[in-house]
Amino acid sequence: MFRIETEVDKSRRDLLRSRLRDSDTSASPVLRALRGTPAEREVPLHVWALDAVTGDLAGGLVGHTWTTWLHITYLWVTPHHRGTGLGTHLLSEAEHLAHTQRSCTRARLETWDFQAPEFYKRRGYEVVCAIEDYPPGVTEFTMTKRLG
Repeated sequence: MFRIETEVDKSRRDLLRSRLRDSDTSASPVLRALRGTPAEREVPLHVWALDAVTGDLAGGLVGHTWTTWLHITYLWVTPHHRGTGLGTHLLSEAEHLAHTQRSCTRARLETWDFQAPEFYKRRGYEVVCAIEDYPPGVTEFTMTKRLG
């Protein structure tokens, strides 16, 4: 018999994550080879665009690199600067840094249908997954691109 609980418990979450990591490492020669190497760690990658006069945030990209992948978490440009090429510049800079300084060969991101899938497609990203109604009425896309 088991007692089922539903409260948020950070220590159990961490224990579960550790045990899953151990199981995954045992099951995968690829993950086993990564353990203890610099490639094992996620390394933050941020690119910021600041207004030259005011210093205000005009746009930015937040992501990280892991093994040979760049994962873009957020890309945002203030409405005033949209359509000026700033988003393309931020994305290109992140891809360039990931490829040349961190040896990344691929990039990935998630975007909703009302956000920027067409923007990313024009920059070489391909849809590899579409999840309808996530949240209801919205489609989420996972997109990838080969770098270099």
